[in-house]
Amino acid sequence: MRNKMLQPQAPKRRFLWSLGRNGEQDQRRYSPPPCVGAIKGAITGKPDPKHISTSYAERQNLNIRMHTRRFTRLTNAFSKKVENHALAVALFAMYYNFVRIHKTLRVTPAMAAGVTDKLWDVADMVAVLEKWEAAQVFEAREKAINSVADYREENPNSN
Repeated sequence: MRNKMLQPQAPKRRFLWSLGRNGEQDQRRYSPPPCVGAIKGAITGKPDPKHISTSYAERQNLNIRMHTRRFTRLTNAFSKKVENHALAVALFAMYYNFVRIHKTLRVTPAMAAGVTDKLWDVADMVAVLEKWEAAQVFEAREKAINSVADYREENPNSN
């Protein structure tokens, strides 16, 4: 019996999507809801065999969990809306790739990949996000103006 305990067991890797019960959320707080079903799917592509490893994905999952507390169970930083959750992940990705210097690279991943040649700080991230938001507002205004103009062309007697 003791020898069986000392021998490491190979982890079973399965790619499953959990199915919930009729879209209902489980009311228990301290444990995940039970998995009542799964859909098995194939992963396709032609990965380089030298780089096939789950440790890369597991390390990235750990980084996200440690940097964004939204992935930690039972915190006061959870996302009530999926949009806010997606934006929090995007902010983490931006910080991780453009602001944080990685020990092994000695630069940010964006600098190592040649995407940028300078070290960003959080103020640079904010400037990029503000510029993007302004472009979104401008595009929305243009779309609204064009739709009003199109309506007036189609209905000349409306006003």
